[in-house]
Amino acid sequence: MSLNQETTTHESELVSDPAPLPQTETLLAPLRNALTHGALLSPSEVIISFAPYLNVLGKTFIPKTDLPDLTGRVILVTGGNTGIGKETVLRLAEHSPSRIYLAARNATKAEAAIQEIKDAVSGAQIEFLEVDLSSCASVKRAAGEFLRKEQRLDILINNAGIMGFTATKTTEGYDIQFGTNHVGHHLLTKLLIPTLLKTAELPELKPKGVRIVNVTSAGHYAAPSGGIVFDDINQEKAHMLTRYGQSKLANILETHELARRYPSITSSAVHPGLILTQLYDASRENIPLVGYWMVVFKGKLFMQSVEQGALNQLWAATSDEVESGVYYNPVGSKAMGSTYAQDGELARKLWDWTEADLAKHGY
Repeated sequence: MSLNQETTTHESELVSDPAPLPQTETLLAPLRNALTHGALLSPSEVIISFAPYLNVLGKTFIPKTDLPDLTGRVILVTGGNTGIGKETVLRLAEHSPSRIYLAARNATKAEAAIQEIKDAVSGAQIEFLEVDLSSCASVKRAAGEFLRKEQRLDILINNAGIMGFTATKTTEGYDIQFGTNHVGHHLLTKLLIPTLLKTAELPELKPKGVRIVNVTSAGHYAAPSGGIVFDDINQEKAHMLTRYGQSKLANILETHELARRYPSITSSAVHPGLILTQLYDASRENIPLVGYWMVVFKGKLFMQSVEQGALNQLWAATSDEVESGVYYNPVGSKAMGSTYAQDGELARKLWDWTEADLAKHGY
């Protein structure tokens, strides 16, 4: 049974026939009305408003039957205390891993989530790992705590993320979205890479046995001109969705570079789909057109439940079909992403910039 109170979707519903596509006139109504009434839409708002189309295609994936036996595996999931992160921890726990580390900032919510999952899955081995991805010091402490306890790491799911925040800064001065979604995860991954590489050498593991899954978004299409604006990384004058888009583009570029640098680790980037519980609160007031879509298309075809939203990363973390360095729409559908998302040189430049900037802060 689902642990998410806000939805009643069951696995059997996930493979039912999709609802018919709405008529084109219905789909274009909000955009036409906005333009007719003189509303000024930023490019980011237009792009994000059509993100529902990216939920249509994909593989059938049912965690209960399609997830493999995970005996002996050690897994770390950031943002595992709520939403699709919590659902991911639950579904992985059902397949008997040695241990799952639920990494999150809020200890109260994390411990409550762990208890709920343990109540649902007898014998589940889940530990809370406190981490605030907007603080490099917190990330370093969390990685150190993990490394003191574990000699291996099979699956790292960089799931945590934020959207729709005003121009707030992280401890190190990064835009809160870029700092949390990209920089914090880059540092965490960097500190765990040696253990991931060591795990990949274990004789009992088959090829593709070690995974990094970076949860990104179709919102990366909203990134600014140039993709990553290195000389104005915080984009303080830009729309909040432009800053969000830059951070999500960074997740995809990071994945490409991880795949290039560490071929023994299978690294992928996944778009979870448009999920009401993740986006609605941050969007309905600040981005009216996005809010409109969320109300009109609150159905199986366009709006996804938390259970559905977790499927792509569960697939990417375990399926033999996953290819390293690839960006996937749900579920397991190869996608090119934006032009910037395909730029290998931009990926290398972002990696080098991130490393150099972290070094300035002592990391």
